[in-house]
Amino acid sequence: MKKDWLTPEELAKATGYSRQTINKWIKRENWTTAPKPGVQGGKARVILINDQVKSFLRSTRHAAETPGSYQITQHSLPTLLLNSIQQMSNDEQAQLTALLLREGVKGVLVRLGISDSE
Repeated sequence: MKKDWLTPEELAKATGYSRQTINKWIKRENWTTAPKPGVQGGKARVILINDQVKSFLRSTRHAAETPGSYQITQHSLPTLLLNSIQQMSNDEQAQLTALLLREGVKGVLVRLGISDSE
């Protein structure tokens, strides 16, 4: 941060936190603030970006971590089906079992609009 004084909005934008979080930290960490020049009413403040503020921001998880990379893993159909069934409730599993027993796999595929391409 190149400026010595920032508004809570500016600091929030620079760090990726919300303005509300920054305002909470101002009070909790007792950061030095001053009235924002040119704004009447006394509520608009600017924060002195001193070593205390910089140190605190470095210690926060969001500011201290490097951005993560995300990768989608392609699962095989059997793995996907097994995981899906394991996440179903007992009642949902019973209903699926009854449907498969009553109509078979081909009947379920027809209901889903999946036709045999042969």
